[in-house]
Amino acid sequence: MAGSGTAALRDEALLRVEDLVVEYRGTGREVSHAVSGISFDVQAGETLGIVGESGCGKSTTVRAVLQLPKPTRGSVRFDGRELTTLPGGAMRRERQRMQLIQQDPIAALNPRRKVRDIVAEGLDVWGDGGERDARVAAILDAVGLDVDLVGDRRPGEFSGGQCQRIAIARALMLQPEVLVCDEPVSALDVSIQAQIVNLLHDLADRFGLTVLFVSHDLSVIKLVSDRVMVLYLGKVCELGVTEGVYARPAHPYTRLLLDSLPVPDPEVTLPPIPAVGEMPSVSAPPSGCRFRTRCPLATERCAQEEPQLAEVGPGHLVACHHPVV
Repeated sequence: MAGSGTAALRDEALLRVEDLVVEYRGTGREVSHAVSGISFDVQAGETLGIVGESGCGKSTTVRAVLQLPKPTRGSVRFDGRELTTLPGGAMRRERQRMQLIQQDPIAALNPRRKVRDIVAEGLDVWGDGGERDARVAAILDAVGLDVDLVGDRRPGEFSGGQCQRIAIARALMLQPEVLVCDEPVSALDVSIQAQIVNLLHDLADRFGLTVLFVSHDLSVIKLVSDRVMVLYLGKVCELGVTEGVYARPAHPYTRLLLDSLPVPDPEVTLPPIPAVGEMPSVSAPPSGCRFRTRCPLATERCAQEEPQLAEVGPGHLVACHHPVV
């Protein structure tokens, strides 16, 4: 079956993902359906936030875009070039233009190397070491670090927030066009998260980056994203301009996520959220709508027919038989 939302894809998009499927085989005949036929696109200079509960397929989706590993099926077109059919060497060259920032900044850095060498690693690998020291100093300054103070030290001497700044500097050294941020602040203290989020937002504007930003924190997604895509159990529930989705969520799952956000006002009393149980297993997803087993609006149709993404407003797509509009 074709993935939902294909008709809404834009031809001029820098990144175009169509009918993406990622499956993992376990013991025996068990198959984990991590991502099941999703489609989306991202225009140059745009930030797409990808949000959902743990296990919904967020990280799997963005890593499949980078071909780490290649998806089971589907199309990933970057700047008009199909990535899924590229041989290893050609794909490796394309990754210079698409860099990844990982969740755990300390584990992502080699503890035995000096910071200046970690940041310059891309230049060293690709033989583009001209003015190496000047470029390292400039990019470290862009992320708020002084090369004279940190260049000859090692990652173990820094906090998590400082290590994430170093990881961001390393990702930017090859002047990528796309930056994939896979839960870049979830491992950091709350007091540091805002600093890193603001830094990424400023760097995206400064360098004209196209960003895929993965997070389970809806507050963070709202701050950084132009559009937001809500995933549930490997499927797209809702996709649209961030302000519109947050102001008028149409999918019951999106409403559930937003209702779970704390309100910073002691005078506000909120209605209780109905008990909806746990997310089903990706190896045995429900028939029809995958959210139906937890949805208060589910009907027999939801069990028999899989909903497809459809517009409920300009650029606002929802996969639900009973959207709240």
